[in-house]
Amino acid sequence: MKTELLESYISYTFKDKSILKRALTHKSTMVSMHNEQYEFLGDRVLGLVIAETLQQNYSEISEGNLDKVFSTLVNKDICAEVASKINLGDFLILGKTEIASDGKNKIGILADSCEALIASIYLDGGYIEAKNFIINNWKKSLDSIDLNFKDPKSTLQEWSLKKYKRLPEYKVIQEDGPAHSPTFKVSVKFDSYQEAEATSGNIKDAEKKAAVEFIKLNKLEI
Repeated sequence: MKTELLESYISYTFKDKSILKRALTHKSTMVSMHNEQYEFLGDRVLGLVIAETLQQNYSEISEGNLDKVFSTLVNKDICAEVASKINLGDFLILGKTEIASDGKNKIGILADSCEALIASIYLDGGYIEAKNFIINNWKKSLDSIDLNFKDPKSTLQEWSLKKYKRLPEYKVIQEDGPAHSPTFKVSVKFDSYQEAEATSGNIKDAEKKAAVEFIKLNKLEI
């Protein structure tokens, strides 16, 4: 497996190529050394780096908003975006079923593999190398932080309670993909306003996206 191109994309060269190979090996291959445990570790390393960065560089964010900002930076959609940016899907080792269903482009698989890649960098090069990768690839998202952040679902909820004393209704209207890499389509509706929909690999993220679409679609001034 030639991984030099991927290493050039991520600006890191592995000392132990077997660690990288495991990070790229999806469990659909049915081999024992797949990347599922790496996903678990990578998610924690990512969370630590983002939490540390917020604490050090964004102290002006109110305590109540830190959790909400964190959740916009550490989620499956952002991980999948990063994976797409570095063409990670082209290097994944997938089983026949996932190859046949274009698994290399699935949000869930890309996101999980990005987390596994973070873990592999951490295991091979240590915390600083993993942190460098994360900061470099999350820079756009970090730079666009709204210091007066309110997540769109909370914003819509506050609007509906204040104006109508009732809450919008969210509903999962479609679920696709295998159990380990699902995609959810969520709708949000409220009274006679136009219903909005959004899709994500995570229900909570899909709800937030649907809230954004609802606000835009109905041109709400909130």
